[in-house]
Formats: sequence, structure tokens, C-alpha cells
Amino acid sequence: MPRFRARRRVRHGAEEMFDLVADMDRYPEFVPLCTGMKVRGRSVTGEGIETAIARMTVSYKVFHEHFTTRVTMNRPELFITVEYLEGPLKVLSNRWSFKPLGDDACEVEFFIDYEFRSRMLSTLMGAVFDAAFRKFAGAFEARADVVYGRDGRAAVAVE
Repeated sequence: MPRFRARRRVRHGAEEMFDLVADMDRYPEFVPLCTGMKVRGRSVTGEGIETAIARMTVSYKVFHEHFTTRVTMNRPELFITVEYLEGPLKVLSNRWSFKPLGDDACEVEFFIDYEFRSRMLSTLMGAVFDAAFRKFAGAFEARADVVYGRDGRAAVAVE
């Protein structure tokens, strides 16, 4: 089962990065392969904890698939988890965590593991998904630079 983990020190605050990842409606603007996102409601499940059901469309050439997930955003602990509900995968587990390193820096950790339901789809799309996931952390950091006005500041890779 493919797994990918990235840990990066970024020059944005942990809460800023949390907000950016939690703003799923904007994903089609900058997330690799994401061509659509529909958040079907959000609910508060605890103090500072919010849950949403999201349907993401991913596209590559003639390939178009939809994934439905339950996203839990835990602001007090500064992490976001994604649980797979429906789509072309057998397994999908995703977690973001944000560790403050002062007011204007944090360490962002992105972890994902997944497995396609069909061997054929895995063969056709596996390399494309791997390449996209390797770009995820950088895509969010670049988006933070645009949103928070810090263009051109390079990240320092931790791993």
C-alpha cells in the first residue's frame, strides 16, 4: 500500500496553515489533480472540533474520479484527519499536523496512505497519485505565501 509522509518547516504560523488546509472549498485553485470540491455541511462535534463531509473530484487526462471523505478539524490540537467513505479506493488515511515554532513559523506534517480498489486503476494512476502527493505539502505552502503575503520565502525541509 503506497504511503507518503512529508515534514516541512514553513514560515507561516500553525493556525494560518491549519486554516488553509481546513478551507477545502479553495482546493481546486491550487491542489494537484483536484478539479472540484463540494463540502456537504460542517458540524461542530466538540469545543474547537469541526467535522465535514467532502466530495473531491480528481482528474488527470481522461481519468475523473470522486472521493467522499469525513474531515475532522481539531483546532485545539492543531491537526486534521481525513477518513475515506466512498470512491475508487479500498483504503485512504490522511493526517495533517501543525506544530508551532513561534508566531510566524511552524512544522507541518502531511501523511497519507492509500490503496486503489482495482489493480488496473492502481497500475494506470499509481505513479500519477504518487507524484501529486509528493507535491501536496509544497502546494499548501505556496498557497500560504499567496494568501498571507509572504511570496518568495523558501521552506526548509525537515525530512
